[in-house]
Amino acid sequence: MSATAATPKPEVRAAFESAKGFMPIGEGLALYAAAVEAGALGLPLLEVGTYCGRSTILLADAARQTGTTALTVDHHRGSEEQQPGWEYHDPETVDPEVGRMDTLPTFRRTLHKAGLEEHVIALVGKSPQVARVWGGSLGFVFIDGGHTDEHANADYEGWVPHLAEGGLLLIHDVFPDPVDEFTGQAPYRVYLRALASGAFAEVSATDSLRVLRRTGPGL
Repeated sequence: MSATAATPKPEVRAAFESAKGFMPIGEGLALYAAAVEAGALGLPLLEVGTYCGRSTILLADAARQTGTTALTVDHHRGSEEQQPGWEYHDPETVDPEVGRMDTLPTFRRTLHKAGLEEHVIALVGKSPQVARVWGGSLGFVFIDGGHTDEHANADYEGWVPHLAEGGLLLIHDVFPDPVDEFTGQAPYRVYLRALASGAFAEVSATDSLRVLRRTGPGL
């Protein structure tokens, strides 16, 4: 991103930093700048992997600033590493009535508290199922869902065909080191796949966040 990249207002940044989630501020700022840039295309901004809405705050404000809409897709039952017994499990996200994770109520409270509900459409369901019935073009696709090869590739194959030329593809948790096999190797392989397709050019890298621009057709 350029030195004049857009930055969120202090109240938006504060809402992001106080929300439940994992994205650090440096990656969040890069995400926001890319979302504002892509928003100029006048097409929706799509996020795969809502969790509790931390990064959605930034996309919602970028949509507000550019006059478009943020879409966020999640089944809200948690990804692999967020289940009980795993490192990123948060017991507060478990619905005691059904005994399973349900991050949807927290997500809704997060957006309400930030005053951004009207700029977001929450698509509740499994990403590949939602992608199959989605019919429009997108200016921005942010892949931040499951970290298995099956899930990461399904997100890529489901949503990238809808990304318009000139639009931005963002992939989170890209870790080239094999020691990060569970948390970041699948996103890394998807990132390499995008570059190898000939359809994308890399724009920037901020820690584990990669930003690519669609430069032609392909998957």
